[in-house]
Amino acid sequence: MSDVDLQEAAASRDRQEKDPDPEVGGIAVDRLRSIIERVERLEEERKALAGDIKDIFAEAKSAGFEVKVIKQIISIRKKEPAEVEEQETLLDLYRRALGM
Repeated sequence: MSDVDLQEAAASRDRQEKDPDPEVGGIAVDRLRSIIERVERLEEERKALAGDIKDIFAEAKSAGFEVKVIKQIISIRKKEPAEVEEQETLLDLYRRALGM
């Protein structure tokens, strides 16, 4: 169990001791609260990570790199090599068809 899980478990026990009715209308209040709090915490982390990524792109731009191209490269690296090859082949074919 991670430290976060242990902290959540301890917090859960504390809330259960304070809350005389752990179930309302068949809903496990403590479990629902735990899920919501975990999602909120992850959303905060996502927001912080998005800010970090924005800062890195700003750094790249100030170093003279084209951010749009960097984003394209990142997108390509996520794909399978066969998929990239197929897209490049189609792009080349379409360009030739249009006389580009």
